[in-house]
Amino acid sequence: MFLGTYEHRIDDRGRIAIPAKFREELKAGLVLAQGFDRCINVYPLKMWQEIAEKHTTPLIAKEKLRRISRFIYSPAFTEELDRLGRVLLPTPLRHYADIKDVVVIAGVNTSVEIWSKEQWDAEKALMDEQGWQLAEGMELRE
Repeated sequence: MFLGTYEHRIDDRGRIAIPAKFREELKAGLVLAQGFDRCINVYPLKMWQEIAEKHTTPLIAKEKLRRISRFIYSPAFTEELDRLGRVLLPTPLRHYADIKDVVVIAGVNTSVEIWSKEQWDAEKALMDEQGWQLAEGMELRE
C-alpha cells in the first residue's frame, strides 16, 4: 500500500527520487502513465500487467474503448529505479503534467501519483473544500 505525500525536486536529467517507503514495491519495474487529472500515475509493473489483462479484448469495436486505450497505453513508459532509487520522468509525461521543478509524490493506495507542485496545491485545495461531500456520496464495501 502506498501512503503519504512527499515533495522532491526534479534533477537536471529529468529524474526524481522515489520515497524510500515506495521503492520495495517498485524495484521489479514500474510503469509511468498519464493520469486523468493531469498528473503522472505510477504502477508496479505487475499491477500494470494485471490492468492490461482486464482491458484486453479480442476486438475493441466501440470508439470510446479504442480512444481510452490510446489515452492509457500510448503515452505509457516502462522504467526501472536506478541504484539510488530515482526514476526518469519522460519528457512527454512531464509536459502533460506541467512538471518543471518541484513535484509532489502522493501514495494513493495501490499506485502513486506524481504532480507538479502547483497542480497538487490546487487539487489539495479542492480536496480540503469538497472532502466531506465526496465522502457523503461514497458507498463503502463491507
